[in-house]
Amino acid sequence: MKRSGTADLPLHGGRVPAWLADRMTELGTAIAEQVILNYGRLKFLTRLSDPFWFQSFGAVMGMDWHSSGITTSVLGALKRGINPRFSELGLMVCGGRGRHSVRTPDELRSFSVRTGLDGDALARTSRLTARVDNNAVVDGFQLYLHSFVVTQSGEWAVVQQGMNSANHLARRYHWHSATVRDFVSDPHAAVVGKPQGEIVNLVDARAERAQSALLSITREPVANVLNDARKLTMPAHHDVRAKEVDLKRLGGVLAVAHEEELRDFASLLLVEGLGPRTLQSLALIAEVVHGAPSRFSDPARFSFAHGGKDGHPFPVPLKTYDESLAVLRRSLEAARLGHTEKLEGFRRLDRLTRTVEEEREPLADFDAAIAHERSISRSIGGRTVFDDKIPSTRSAQTPQLNLF
Repeated sequence: MKRSGTADLPLHGGRVPAWLADRMTELGTAIAEQVILNYGRLKFLTRLSDPFWFQSFGAVMGMDWHSSGITTSVLGALKRGINPRFSELGLMVCGGRGRHSVRTPDELRSFSVRTGLDGDALARTSRLTARVDNNAVVDGFQLYLHSFVVTQSGEWAVVQQGMNSANHLARRYHWHSATVRDFVSDPHAAVVGKPQGEIVNLVDARAERAQSALLSITREPVANVLNDARKLTMPAHHDVRAKEVDLKRLGGVLAVAHEEELRDFASLLLVEGLGPRTLQSLALIAEVVHGAPSRFSDPARFSFAHGGKDGHPFPVPLKTYDESLAVLRRSLEAARLGHTEKLEGFRRLDRLTRTVEEEREPLADFDAAIAHERSISRSIGGRTVFDDKIPSTRSAQTPQLNLF
């Protein structure tokens, strides 16, 4: 396999509050289960290895849409939610941040006892991916997070993150077993990032003679290898801006959720009686489950599902979050009993949204959409990390705004 992509992100400190972490665990696990039921475990690994999908996944879960913290929080949520259900989902998340990353080989060996896989080979793969990104590619980033996601049949994805203390950026590296052929000869689709002079790449195929000559170094300018990998570079500013959102795609979501005729039809696809705000979240969740890779070029758009913990683009609407989770749970419970109608409803909801987007070409009024969200925030349990307690949920008048 080749490394499937990288993401450059502003460093972001702080902790995820318990009220969001618990919900992220539930939503992340439910989305993973939806993908696995519809497309299989390998497809879920493929999505984890796409930096744009991963960023969109974190944004739809209510994390800060652009920051480095999305990596730690998403992988932690998946580990808490998926690992206890290994017998059902056939998937395990090993490793993590700091001291947890060091334990990855031992976790993989324990995993192999349960599955009959070669634990030493998995541990070697874990170490190799870390050493390639930390040592063989000298780009100024030192790894501090390493997560190894593996299926019961041995397919794997690696998501790891390094820090550059000089420019206050984090860089996330994605790997997928489906395409790796040789760890010491071009394992990467590309080595990418903002130009920072020359980088040292000891695993470039052109460095074969250098490797055999006591690892003498071949140097190539960053610009020469910016070809094939999926590269995501997030801005330093925290707020969500219109230029970072595909307004036509957002317009399709808002039209399905808020226009009465479309809203009634979309609600019937899942369960009768869903309100517009919950439909808005569910339409974006459905896209994370069913969308093609090209749909995730604007990860900021997915923050319009459940906002962000720091209030960007708006506070996390806890009532909406919980109602979305309830709909997801019901669809998954029904699917386990062999009733797939509600599961199929999410696929049809995604198709409906894309049809509206393509045929009607609605263009979202970005400022009006955010103003609307903030005006109704109190009524739907809006909360941020800056709140000491859940804000009052007393009813607020919902303004009639033109969101398109």
